[in-house]
Amino acid sequence: MAGEDQFGKELFGTERLRRARFAVAAIFCVHGSVTGSFATRIPWIQEHAGVSPGQLGLALAFPAIGASLAMPLAGAVSHRFGARAALRGLLVLWTLSLTLPSLAPNLYGLCAALFVYGATSGMSDVAMNALGVEVENRMERSIMSSLHGMWSAGALIGSAGGTLAAHLGADARLHHLLAALVLTVLGVVFCQGVLDLRSAPDEAPPPRFALPPKSALVIGAIGFCGVFAEGASLDWSAVYLKDELGTSAGLAAASTTAFALTMAVARLVGDRVVDRFGAARTVRVGGVAATAGGVMVVTAAHPALAMAGFGLIGLGVAVVVPLAFAAAARSGPNPSQAIAGVATITYTSGLIAPSAIGGLADVTSLVVSFGLVTLLTFGLVLGAGVLRPGGRGSVPADKAQTTAPR
Repeated sequence: MAGEDQFGKELFGTERLRRARFAVAAIFCVHGSVTGSFATRIPWIQEHAGVSPGQLGLALAFPAIGASLAMPLAGAVSHRFGARAALRGLLVLWTLSLTLPSLAPNLYGLCAALFVYGATSGMSDVAMNALGVEVENRMERSIMSSLHGMWSAGALIGSAGGTLAAHLGADARLHHLLAALVLTVLGVVFCQGVLDLRSAPDEAPPPRFALPPKSALVIGAIGFCGVFAEGASLDWSAVYLKDELGTSAGLAAASTTAFALTMAVARLVGDRVVDRFGAARTVRVGGVAATAGGVMVVTAAHPALAMAGFGLIGLGVAVVVPLAFAAAARSGPNPSQAIAGVATITYTSGLIAPSAIGGLADVTSLVVSFGLVTLLTFGLVLGAGVLRPGGRGSVPADKAQTTAPR
């Protein structure tokens, strides 16, 4: 009987983890859908607010500012309210923030809207990734690449809806209002299935900010290169095709969809690829693909070539973030601090990339801006070795802290 009781408990635990994995994967999808819905309508928002490429680049710096200030607060919110309630509240704020940028009448309104957009994005992102890592630890196998694949799938869904809306000439204010309402409802429903983790009554609140150890800085640099290329392509691919190659709004938005599609596919199969070929080789080959894609973008004379180039960039950088997190856990004696530090570097990169691209484009051109992206993707080829177990920055297993599945 004791054996049967133990078997029942293990089965219950396994089923609970499966439900939790499904729920957190669905939340990643919802989160990505917000980003995809926003990215495809940036040309409409730019025209509605009456801002130049340089001013748009300035405005797109405000999500980075908002996220940088707000992300450290996510741990304290989860500590106080519990992981499930914190994620539900933060996700609702994020989905509803989608309505704000399209309402902005000018540069100042757009900056304010994007500040809120970035702050809610960063906090909900931290909360859902923390729950994803917890599920991965308890399942004792890699799931983070597939979770990020679900985020990319959500970005694809959102960008597909945005492409259709742009093709039909729909007002982005109405489009984003409807999308926000649907995604808010879905987010609340899916949050019911995540693990309801709570801090012990006597547990001290987490630190508001964690600097990465020196051993993790080089890993953060690899993450920076990959995420910069991702953020630049996601937010500027539609503008690039429209302004540089003279495409229609619908076809320009479709370039974002192509980018999101390759990201989603690569991340969904990423766990299996990494298990077979290793992290370093996977990122090195991906860096070659992304660099080739960047060259195609900056030399393209036809929209199809540029769209294919953006697709290759997405394919090449897809697994950089989850592999950087895994390498960070091996990079020092405190894995949680290293992961937090690398996450700060990578996500800040993704948030500042759009503004950096716009600023450079304002004084030169978008072609030059994506020349910079191409150089950064080549950095993945040169630095991929740091992601290898035992590579530079790693520590011996007996000196590293580990988190046992609970």
